[in-house]
Amino acid sequence: MSSYYHEHDLPRFAEMGGHAPELWRKFQDWYSAVFAEGALTQREKSLIALAVAHAVQCPYCIDAYSQDCLEKGSDLTQMTEAVHVATAIRGGASLVHGLQMRNVADKLSM
Repeated sequence: MSSYYHEHDLPRFAEMGGHAPELWRKFQDWYSAVFAEGALTQREKSLIALAVAHAVQCPYCIDAYSQDCLEKGSDLTQMTEAVHVATAIRGGASLVHGLQMRNVADKLSM
């Protein structure tokens, strides 16, 4: 079965700067600054990125940050826990939107 995502596309990411090099440079500068050591370690930032990658369901980011987490010293237990945190937040966000459904139902039931 064909897939929309192709593993070989991830290394081609820089091609996105081809027709807008100034914007690409600005993105790269900002991205590098975000992931630089700061109040959070690069390892902690990579775990956050891995969790967010799962929340937004980006296979390219999942691949990239799984590898990055391992390279920065995270283990599979820590990475799995980060994914569970993202899953809990995503699930909670879905549930809290149920209040919107209840508000509509209450309004229409009046």
